[in-house]
Amino acid sequence: MSYFPMYMDMSGLRVLVVGGGAIACEKLEKLVEFTKDITVIAPDVSLQTHQLIKDNCLSLYQRVYHQGDINGFDIVIVATDTIELHKSIYEESRGSRVLVNSVDDTAYCDFIFPSFIKRDDLIVSFSTSGASPAFAKQIRRYFEDVLPQDISEFLAKMKELRRQLPKGKERMAYFEKLVKEYFEKNFKN
Repeated sequence: MSYFPMYMDMSGLRVLVVGGGAIACEKLEKLVEFTKDITVIAPDVSLQTHQLIKDNCLSLYQRVYHQGDINGFDIVIVATDTIELHKSIYEESRGSRVLVNSVDDTAYCDFIFPSFIKRDDLIVSFSTSGASPAFAKQIRRYFEDVLPQDISEFLAKMKELRRQLPKGKERMAYFEKLVKEYFEKNFKN
């Protein structure tokens, strides 16, 4: 089964990351671009993960996970090498509104992390529904090189125009024209 691509406003959501190693750090690096309301629970935390937690003022509990730790959280990322922990946290979350991602174990996931490019308001994501994260990462790298460097400025201009111009067919036609011109100038067929 494929995963539904969805973009979510994470303001007001509380995130728990279980694990403190390299994979947890990779997930944290992605998450802090969208929220800082993140708590990490891990008995051992790598230097890089610890620095990321400190730099972003995240909460850290340096201990093992205990049943019930997911209470009060909206999203839980389990980034450990212990499959039993992935399974138990996933099963604990059933019947609640807590969404769980078990890194590299789609059997215990409500959602998966896509590989993505974020340039201010532009977010482009790539997913293979867990079939090959390496492929998703490689295709992301390809598109990072394809996207024009000034794309953030163009989108900021479009955002401002949306605020200024009244809604209607003329505005839609004008935006279509601007976008078409931008593509003709910046993207080769």
